Amino acid sequence: MDGLKTGSVIKPYARLPKGSQPPSLYEPYRATTKRAPLKPLVLLPHTLSEITGPVFGHDRIREKDNDLTVQHDGEPLGERIIVNGRVLDSNGRPVPNALIEVWQANSAGRYRHVNDQHPAPLDPNFTGAGRTMTDQNGAYKFITIKPGAYPWFNHYNAWRPAHIHFSVFGNAFLSRLVTQMYFPGDPLFAYDPIFQSIPDEKARERLISRFDLETTEPQWAKGFRFDIVLRGPEATPFET
Repeated sequence: MDGLKTGSVIKPYARLPKGSQPPSLYEPYRATTKRAPLKPLVLLPHTLSEITGPVFGHDRIREKDNDLTVQHDGEPLGERIIVNGRVLDSNGRPVPNALIEVWQANSAGRYRHVNDQHPAPLDPNFTGAGRTMTDQNGAYKFITIKPGAYPWFNHYNAWRPAHIHFSVFGNAFLSRLVTQMYFPGDPLFAYDPIFQSIPDEKARERLISRFDLETTEPQWAKGFRFDIVLRGPEATPFET
């Protein structure tokens, strides 16, 4: 996300510092034992194609793509929320024109996906996916439904805390970062190996959104704030 072109000089993307992100292999999170690399990664030098393109078109983002509650004929079930924040670089500067995509379970904790067959109801008025662009101040906003927790098969009686997946694209499709946003006070944090795979407690806390009264709209929706920091000591943990 930090790749820049200044005149004729191409500056490659800064790589994440070693130890700053969750490990690829974390045995309590069983799926990592099947997909984590067994040998050290070979880091290839960045070329012009990785740093400058291809890019997405602004015309592909529709006006209501950031409102997950108006994508169908009826209103979805559950607690309406507003999620807003900013995308910032390591120096606290805003990152404008970044593409943010979100996907999530519905209020009952079920995804609209063929692989999700646990006995929770699907909502015909909620797909659970949205997208938007950051403005010149690096700000973004989504209107959605608070997702529910859901069971998974990692271990006995395993439940994932309520969360929203975030994907952030930079100037090129190859500069994609993925993370998850959680909600404050969830009792499942202590039992979730994905959340606990982040070794730094303060870094884990940076994945928890905070209630935002200024964003909250009376009689309509609670607001939550979630800033995404790309680099530096206050960086948001990302999935590797």
